Amino acid sequence: MSCSLEKANPNPNGNPPLKKTPSRRWSDLWFKNNKEAFNHAVLAMHLQSLTTKPPHNNNPSLSPQSNNNNKTLIFDRPKLVGDRTSLLSDELLLQILSKLPQSQRNSNSLVSKRWLNLQGRLVRSLKLLDWNFLISGRLFSRFPNLIRVDLVHGCVVSPQNSGISFTHNKLVSFHVDSSEGFVSEKHVLSVDEVDLGLRILASGYPNLRRLVVIGASEMGLLSVAEDCPTLQDLELHKCNDQVLRGIAAFQNLQILKLIGNIDGFYGSLVSDIGLTILAQGCKRLVKLELSGCQGSYDGIKAIGQCCQMLEEFTICDHRMDDGWLSALSYCENLKTLRFISCKSVDRDPGPDEYLGMCPTLGRLHFDRCQLRDKRCMRALFLVCQAAGEIVFENCWGLDDEILSTASICRRVSLLSLEGCSLLTTQGLESVILSWKMLESLGVLSCNNIKISEVTPALSALFSVLKELKWRPETKSLLSASLVGTGMGKRGAKFFKKM
Repeated sequence: MSCSLEKANPNPNGNPPLKKTPSRRWSDLWFKNNKEAFNHAVLAMHLQSLTTKPPHNNNPSLSPQSNNNNKTLIFDRPKLVGDRTSLLSDELLLQILSKLPQSQRNSNSLVSKRWLNLQGRLVRSLKLLDWNFLISGRLFSRFPNLIRVDLVHGCVVSPQNSGISFTHNKLVSFHVDSSEGFVSEKHVLSVDEVDLGLRILASGYPNLRRLVVIGASEMGLLSVAEDCPTLQDLELHKCNDQVLRGIAAFQNLQILKLIGNIDGFYGSLVSDIGLTILAQGCKRLVKLELSGCQGSYDGIKAIGQCCQMLEEFTICDHRMDDGWLSALSYCENLKTLRFISCKSVDRDPGPDEYLGMCPTLGRLHFDRCQLRDKRCMRALFLVCQAAGEIVFENCWGLDDEILSTASICRRVSLLSLEGCSLLTTQGLESVILSWKMLESLGVLSCNNIKISEVTPALSALFSVLKELKWRPETKSLLSASLVGTGMGKRGAKFFKKM
């Protein structure tokens, strides 16, 4: 016996009713390519559920008839499952969402509440903008698996809808209200508020790996060190010698960035005392950056002696006393040395016989520094004479005489020059011809280096290099990009025709 469940025709006249075109749902687009396979899977699941034996019922009037074995059912498959992704488990859907590009993740969270929660579980890094979002505990329910958190913007009270932004040396960036004037320390939350937030954060994320915070105290850092033993990367703004006492509790800290002073925003003192505390407490450091910090020979020496695993050292806008440069020789395993936005490296480096050298140094990098003191630069190249890569980016005062001191380094295989407008072709040639191991050369936006002044000896060197980036003249680069457009010749007449 077969049974067909069909509805009566509501239109006896025979005229087909007007059909309303259904709106295209996201789930239909998602399973467009595998529609047939999915329909078969859904049908099989429901047929299996129909063949399952029902529970024993003592009431015979409610028992199904035994002669209904052959039954033909008509399923409306789209109505069986409204959201086809609901058939997928959270684990399977998480794997699918994790394979999507980062640019689509924000839009994916708008599909449904379930997708919003699953998308939050995929987030690992977060920059906090609202401090109450942390204090209320909503941060943990929305993003339960964070391992990298930046609290700086949340610790600074600033209007988010302001069109004025304050940025200093790529370290901090805040919105500023024009009615209140310039941003200052009064816009930063109090130490007690910051410490409370750190305790809440540490209790909710015991697997925290990276933390960026401003205005914390020693006790706040100790609470993080106790609850987050896996923390490896720490960035402290507005820190001082007293705050650095709490760093000693971080047993697995490998990357540390200290910002002691930012002109126009806040100022705090990091001296040799704090650097010594840092050196004795964080002996497993691999990367260290000191920005706006004071100190001298003793503090850098303590770091070199205690932090024997240190490989990368960055000094930004330092305020160190004269003579600190000779202490770099104690960093015996140092591989990379960077100077960023420094007005001077060392005004009085002392006699050459006391300078020493870093035997394992491989890379020396200058970025937006003032390099006007020849004696200072010569002392620095003596300490870094083992460097194989030297990079200058947008440095002031770097002329032929200053660059000539780099010839002390005999192992240079890479030289990169960008935005060094005082250098000439002759000065560059005299230095790079003395480097027998040079393999890579980059010259960008150095306007005094002329292509027309390249000598045959320099051309012969270019022919044997493994890598060459040669765009010294900004003007010539612009002219080359305009070839064929006629803009360089016709001028204003060109724009009148457009």
